[in-house]
Amino acid sequence: EVQLVESGGGAVQAGGSLRLSCAASGFTFEDYAIAWFRKAPGKAREGISCFRSLDGTRYSAESVKGRFTTYRENAKNTAYLQMNNLKPEDTAVYYCTATLVQCDIAILPGAPNYWGQGIQVTVSS
Repeated sequence: EVQLVESGGGAVQAGGSLRLSCAASGFTFEDYAIAWFRKAPGKAREGISCFRSLDGTRYSAESVKGRFTTYRENAKNTAYLQMNNLKPEDTAVYYCTATLVQCDIAILPGAPNYWGQGIQVTVSS
């Protein structure tokens, strides 16, 4: 059974940091690009960050560039989203996904093969 389980969300003040974790099982983790999406109330789901181990390619949306980074520990089947300098507009449900394509496609909402259940991040001003 394929599983992606996010953890590490919660509430933080603006300017703070959080690290989301994504524990994967049931598939060959290192073969997949890990992309993070988020869904804020009233907004479309947005692919924000991606890292593909196979070729080292990355993607960061303009909204998070320089603040959020995806990294992974393939030996632990775990990926992370490090989020720094958080802003109130980063408040959303965050999803970990796994996709068998490169990052510039993996961040499109229809692309992922697998999705986590999502985790809430709330940033207060």
